Amino acid sequence: MTLRKFGAPRLYIQGDGALDELPGLVAQYGRCPLIVADAVVTDLLEPRLRALFKENAPVFADFGGECTAVEIDRLAALTAKTKADVVVGLGGGKAIDSAKGVRIARDLPIIVCPTIASNDSPTSRLAVIYTESHAISEVRLMAANPDAVLVDTGLIARAPVRFLRAGIGDALSKVFEVAQCADSDGLNFFGGRPTRMALGISRTCYDILREHSSAAIADVQAQRVTPAVENVVEACVLLSGLAFESGGLSIAHSLTRGFSAIPAIGSTLHGEQVAVGLLVQLMLSKGQQETLRDILGFYAEIGLPRGPSALGCRMDDYRTIARISLETAPYIGNFERRLTVEEITSALRDVDTVASAWSRN
Repeated sequence: MTLRKFGAPRLYIQGDGALDELPGLVAQYGRCPLIVADAVVTDLLEPRLRALFKENAPVFADFGGECTAVEIDRLAALTAKTKADVVVGLGGGKAIDSAKGVRIARDLPIIVCPTIASNDSPTSRLAVIYTESHAISEVRLMAANPDAVLVDTGLIARAPVRFLRAGIGDALSKVFEVAQCADSDGLNFFGGRPTRMALGISRTCYDILREHSSAAIADVQAQRVTPAVENVVEACVLLSGLAFESGGLSIAHSLTRGFSAIPAIGSTLHGEQVAVGLLVQLMLSKGQQETLRDILGFYAEIGLPRGPSALGCRMDDYRTIARISLETAPYIGNFERRLTVEEITSALRDVDTVASAWSRN
């Protein structure tokens, strides 16, 4: 009998100004943090962080922009050259995953501080590694979930709203993917069956997003922190992260393997790709056509792409996307039936057709 398994970070903190808690958290695990952040985030936050840490000056490690094996090795080497004994991932998903790579390489405590809510990376053990050409190459696992996740909604509300939209697209898929994983006897990222808690979290995540996303997007456009923003950020970061890792994934996330191999859409965000992947999953799912049309309407309301062509994919790309996803995504089997390249290719085309017809009505 396969066991049910559930995992989570040790501590989650969220709110406007939450970054001020970072020195106290670091002190629980060490003395000197290695802060992995890109140049934009460092320029924005370095003065604030230096003032917060006072005499225990942090080491700032400039993230190069892509989470590759080479970049992780470079960042990990800095811990040997400095007195850094705690890793802090500060910024977006790829900076955070690079910090996770350092934690894996050096076995140091890690605190994750997302400055955008564009994906579900912060709470998980996973680090997605890319090639220099921006295609997914592998997934590495930390021994445990982050020691702490610190989410300053004041920072997230001042980030471009596109990131929040992408986070909604990433999180919205979980209720459908977790259900497919559970129904097909699939395994989650702990190698166990999804718990009832994971299923419940995915449903709560979906309900929050449907109720509060439009208001939260308007509030972030105005750079204000409101209850709607707090609710949607919690759904995108905490609930979505717990749901995918302990609930499992399916077709929507599998297709990002194929999408990431298409250079023409390299500038699209992970959550935008997942949003389209969800449409394809619904197209492939039995009895989900009405849900597909409902989700298309929701995407139109909040500004998410409504089909592969909206990402910049060409018809000639669809078979490549289908083949790579089917060959490389380890959770593509978490579905109600086994799929073929032809079925996925057709579904990619059919989503564009349905989306175009929906837009005309």
